Amino acid sequence: MGVPHTFSVRELRQRSGDLLRNAEDGRLAIVTKHGRPTILAVPFDDRLLDVGVHRSLALHLFEQHQLTLAQAAKLADLSVEDFMSLLGKAGILAVDYLPSELEDELHSTL
Repeated sequence: MGVPHTFSVRELRQRSGDLLRNAEDGRLAIVTKHGRPTILAVPFDDRLLDVGVHRSLALHLFEQHQLTLAQAAKLADLSVEDFMSLLGKAGILAVDYLPSELEDELHSTL
């Protein structure tokens, strides 16, 4: 998923369709004015309705690899264990190593 798209206020006038497509695709976006973030656009979806803004944002940022597990749990105002449970309910893997990366990680700890 990657970094949220960033739109300047000027670009937003011409690219509002891109902002809407991002939201429909479940992606966050940031709107800036004079280079400073002013608006964070969070997709309005079932997740937002089910868990609220801060937990939805934590899930999105964790899923996009923008926050660590501990950081996302803190943003969600949950313990790491409770956030992992929330991840499971949302269908998001808490650990998403590629098989080769997992094997490398396992061998490096032995």
